[in-house]
Amino acid sequence: MAQTQEIQPETAAAPLTLEDVLSELTARRGEFHEQSYVPRDFIDRLKQVGVYRSSAPRMFGGEPMAPADFLEVVERISAVDGSTGWVAAFGSALTYLAALPLETQAEIYADGPDVVFAGGLFPVQPVTPTERGFIVDGRWKFASGCMGADILGVGIPSDDASGGKPRTALLRPEQVEIVQDWDVAGMRASGSFDLVVKEVEVARERTFVRGGEPAVDEALFRYPTIGYQAQVHAAVGLGVAQAALAFAQEAGSRTGVTGAPPLAARAYYRTSYAESYAALRSARAFYYEVAEEVWSSVVAGDEVSPEQHARIRLSATHLASTAARIVADLCTISGTGTIANRHPLQRLRRDAEVPQVHAFLGPSMYDAAGAVLLGQEPTVPGFM
Repeated sequence: MAQTQEIQPETAAAPLTLEDVLSELTARRGEFHEQSYVPRDFIDRLKQVGVYRSSAPRMFGGEPMAPADFLEVVERISAVDGSTGWVAAFGSALTYLAALPLETQAEIYADGPDVVFAGGLFPVQPVTPTERGFIVDGRWKFASGCMGADILGVGIPSDDASGGKPRTALLRPEQVEIVQDWDVAGMRASGSFDLVVKEVEVARERTFVRGGEPAVDEALFRYPTIGYQAQVHAAVGLGVAQAALAFAQEAGSRTGVTGAPPLAARAYYRTSYAESYAALRSARAFYYEVAEEVWSSVVAGDEVSPEQHARIRLSATHLASTAARIVADLCTISGTGTIANRHPLQRLRRDAEVPQVHAFLGPSMYDAAGAVLLGQEPTVPGFM
């Protein structure tokens, strides 16, 4: 009598974790930098661990995260690779889409909440009004993460219904040409390419005002939209600076080619490292304190005050500038080797420079925040 083979039940694969994704990122970040973008297969990994459903409305199947929790995810990714952290940070950009009509949002999320949105919003290009909406034609810059996007946005002028603020028009990827001209030093793998659109009609209901009144009545969409975007960009600089501190700690035990004492045996290195460590921890604490405070107000149903808006922008700007300065200082004390293009600190230095020059985090934000905290009107349009 023939033996019967026992059939073992199939075991389901273990769910992908953020730690799995970070391990893969460590192995592949060089590949991403060589091609100047994060590929779609890795974007799919980020989808699997919830990065893109974290800002999708619950009513459409999303799993909205508290801002501080999402910022920590971006920080962790950025500590492995700033460019990938920059792309992942735009998982929060779905908060912009909450200003669309609910019917349009239902169409966008029809296949699920893991939607990747990328936009090249500037320079705002003129459009031709039609009965349905607008004929869109032009070229836009800085569309970070566009190679893995499910939906793309481009900036068009304001109109009577937008309160003087520019609109964003949404297009499907097949309606857009991506020009891969991203040749930069920092955030090299962010794929912030140009978008070209040639005479495509976009219905009015597929346009929105960035930071406009949300149609979704959920807590995350009552959190300051523009302020949140400032925070996610700053989280990238934070992660990059964390990586630089970790590298400097490990490198301190090494002996240089001259045979001089290890860096950690030198007073200037120890002092500068300690100052950098304290500065980053302090800026990080202020930044997360504000995020949690404002989120508590939103969840309680309170209106976000002008002072809270100012603290969001101030803490994010301060963190971005502190992170960039720290990485530059660590390069300075770490010796001649850091001038090599492939030195780890050199890559981190170039990446850390990018958040602080973003329009949401530039030096003018100090002036605007100071004005509001002193009871005056903000000095920057769209600050709140």
